[in-house]
Amino acid sequence: MHISWAVIIILAVLLTIAATTAAIVWVLRQYREKARNAGYPSLSGYLRAAPRTDQEMRDAVDLTLKGLIICLLGLLFPPFLLVGVIALYYGARKVAYSSLGLGLVDDAEPST
Repeated sequence: MHISWAVIIILAVLLTIAATTAAIVWVLRQYREKARNAGYPSLSGYLRAAPRTDQEMRDAVDLTLKGLIICLLGLLFPPFLLVGVIALYYGARKVAYSSLGLGLVDDAEPST
């Protein structure tokens, strides 16, 4: 009996890890596609840039809220906390840049 419970727990942990990994890969691919469609060279460039359009602003707010929800899930499942903090940071950063009007300043500067 003890072996069957151990096997069930190990399988549940492995299934949770596999599902979490698959979800992270899917979300990263989705954001890479958004970055490519917005004209950014990479996902990191997209996440660091101030929002230029209303759609990017909506994506930033969406990313912030997703990060917050994942952080709350991290209270139940601690590994989710790390993923949620990253999403929350980049989303809140983009929202703050937009609120401060920093995206407009970047667009006004002449490129060389």
